[in-house]
Amino acid sequence: MDAGGSGLGLGIVGCGQLGGAIAGALLRADVVAPGELWICNRSGPAGELAVHEGVHWTRDPQELAARCASVLLALPPAAGRLLRLEAPDRLVVSVMAGIDTGQLRAIGNSARVVRAISNPAAAIGLAYSPWFAPGGLSPPDRATVLRLFEACGTTDEVPAESQIDCFTALTGPVPGFVAYFAECMQAYAQGQGVEPDVAARGVRQLFLAAGRMMAASDTPPAGFVQEMVDYAGTTAAGLEAMRASPLSWLVAEGLEAARRRCLTIGAEPPAPDA
Repeated sequence: MDAGGSGLGLGIVGCGQLGGAIAGALLRADVVAPGELWICNRSGPAGELAVHEGVHWTRDPQELAARCASVLLALPPAAGRLLRLEAPDRLVVSVMAGIDTGQLRAIGNSARVVRAISNPAAAIGLAYSPWFAPGGLSPPDRATVLRLFEACGTTDEVPAESQIDCFTALTGPVPGFVAYFAECMQAYAQGQGVEPDVAARGVRQLFLAAGRMMAASDTPPAGFVQEMVDYAGTTAAGLEAMRASPLSWLVAEGLEAARRRCLTIGAEPPAPDA
């Protein structure tokens, strides 16, 4: 896979939820042809990709690195930190949480490394995948990274590696944090006597509508909030109560806990069965 689409080959190491989602997105967007995609999975072909004609499978990550110009690492971080490849002339891109660029250089024996974060929403083209490259990238490498992550949704290059840790907390846990807020809203409705399936349907539709409206608008989230406050209706009463509560601080505490976990997860040994 290259910027011109001539097909130099992309290899994905790891075919779990995230690796599989990214592979599927790349194939659907025609960023890589099936015959140019290699997937390394220790248990062999897996998921929907297993029946995708033309995709190459291997259990040997070094074979993949030898055959592909670009390598995407999508392993669990504890397993990824132990991986070693001889890929000195390869572009090595990682979506492994907590694995920093120094570790990536050691993993791939390559100076051409990119640290990114994405999420399984790539499967439906809705992932946000920010990335960082120490020292910058050549124009062809940059084009490759952009094509890869634009196929998964939206993407930005960020100027500091620490921001990848921040986005790991903010955008990595799809739909975790948003789902928790929805869970709280559904529980409130049920506490008021609403049937669980009706409450769930209402809350799901609310979050679907809110997400689409914010995605389609240049208005920042704070602008939507202020519009509702200025309208001075029922929503304004709820928002004012939330603003007066410690909710904002508690959300920040949760995100900070996730960010701090990102700083340590890449240094932990794998589980015995990993």
